[in-house]
Amino acid sequence: MADESSPSPQRQQDGKSARAGRPKHAARYKNGSRNASPSQHNGGRWPRLRSYAAIDLGTNNCRLLVAKPSADGFIVTDAFSRVVRLGEGLVETGRISNRAMDRAVAALSICADKLKRRNVTLARSVATEACRRASNGEKFIDRVRQETGIALDVITAEEEARLAVLGCQILLEPGDGPALIFDIGGGSTELVLVDTSGAAPEIIDWLSAPWGVVSLTESEKYDGDDAQAREQAFINMRARVAESFTEFANRLPVLENSDFRLLGTSGTVTTLASLHLKLPHYDRKVIDGLIVPAESMRDISAMLAAASPTERAAIPCIGKERADLVVGGCAILDSILDIWPASRVGVADRGIREGILRSLMSSHERKRPS
Repeated sequence: MADESSPSPQRQQDGKSARAGRPKHAARYKNGSRNASPSQHNGGRWPRLRSYAAIDLGTNNCRLLVAKPSADGFIVTDAFSRVVRLGEGLVETGRISNRAMDRAVAALSICADKLKRRNVTLARSVATEACRRASNGEKFIDRVRQETGIALDVITAEEEARLAVLGCQILLEPGDGPALIFDIGGGSTELVLVDTSGAAPEIIDWLSAPWGVVSLTESEKYDGDDAQAREQAFINMRARVAESFTEFANRLPVLENSDFRLLGTSGTVTTLASLHLKLPHYDRKVIDGLIVPAESMRDISAMLAAASPTERAAIPCIGKERADLVVGGCAILDSILDIWPASRVGVADRGIREGILRSLMSSHERKRPS
């Protein structure tokens, strides 16, 4: 699906150099989409060092990456992430609440300011499941544009899956046979079966299940202080997810002489990977690209499901913001391992934003005159 252009909040340049604000330890991505505006530098020509940006507004988080092309992909010059819980209450009401809108608009206003200060020349901003599902999603999109200048593109589940694969495919382990890439979101989970025999992974089959950490948690109400209730809730969560996976699972190939390669991109897998390493705080440098035994992932999931909300909140790398949602993510991950019995789980702290940046840069850099 081609990326298109739409108005951008960064039309008014404030003259601040993007290079001056670059972090000393900017992250570099290998092989690294849509608010567009021409640069006002050099008589309207593109500056030599162009900045691109990607905003991913999910059901739970608002994330931004700003990057510049490099010889082997791109270099991140700015980033932002905030839990906004846009989909809070959506399961019950079918609408995005005013409080959730306020949180998201506040986060997107920060993103808009960063786009302006970084002199971004081309950006793409996408919204996913919460905006696809909400009856007032269009009203929210209009409000975002009016108050922040950001034109959110509500992408399909299919494009969400494609962008996630594009953003993290480089971290797939080498091997024979197809591989499964998954993205556990706030409102949905994308499962993508890919063929890696060619120069780049090709999507064979995919599923967007209607369960993410927010939607699953809100659909299974229980007393968090009751150990028996916690156990039953986890069983119920897994049953809901398993049912939504059934048709896709029946289409999956039976692998006899090849590995079940599995790669996940989500807060769930990065959190569990952090607990596997017993990190005192989250460290992207050691998590992105890590391979974790599936048995360890299952053991950690069982531990978290059995723990009370207070106990989970006290665990490093979880805290209060994730304490209530992480169990839903564990139920989804366990269900994925049930249908794709990999012995190892690849962990990616990258996904849709990186996919957008790669798509933007690939398309625009080819079009620029030398």
